[in-house]
Amino acid sequence: MIVDLLRISLFPALMAFAAASDLITMTISNRVSLLLVVGFALLVPFSGFGAYDVLSHVGAGAAVLTVAFACFAMGWIGGGDAKVAAAAALWLGFEHLLDYLLYTSLFGGALTLLILSFRQWPVPYPLVGQSWLLRLHDRETGIPYGIALATGALMIYPQTQWIRGVDLARLAWG
Repeated sequence: MIVDLLRISLFPALMAFAAASDLITMTISNRVSLLLVVGFALLVPFSGFGAYDVLSHVGAGAAVLTVAFACFAMGWIGGGDAKVAAAAALWLGFEHLLDYLLYTSLFGGALTLLILSFRQWPVPYPLVGQSWLLRLHDRETGIPYGIALATGALMIYPQTQWIRGVDLARLAWG
């Protein structure tokens, strides 16, 4: 039962934390990515994955890590974004990778347009004291793409084997 609770809550909680952290601080701690990788490694033996499935998930994470770090090297995304994207791909595997990337791209585009529009207007006077909001409003600051990464992942996660393998009725009724 504890394993099932972790399967349905660990990944969403860490992705939500990554999004909130990126919004407020414009950084995503390495600990988040590390906890995602460790959580995957600890939970996968209890989740009905075969050897092929595990290798597929590891391959998806490695592929995204490679591409994301190339994007980081070119200055297109932050390092925290690259690591969280790879850790999310590890959990989602190749089976859900294209959907994840599509959702993330769509949410990322909408987020970017929203923040660029927000930056066109002055910050309302009552909110001027909010340092995180001023940082978000600064045109020299990037876009907290961790929000899009988390939103895309959370859209896909309920469709994964992580959730499909949990007897939610048993969890609800104990």
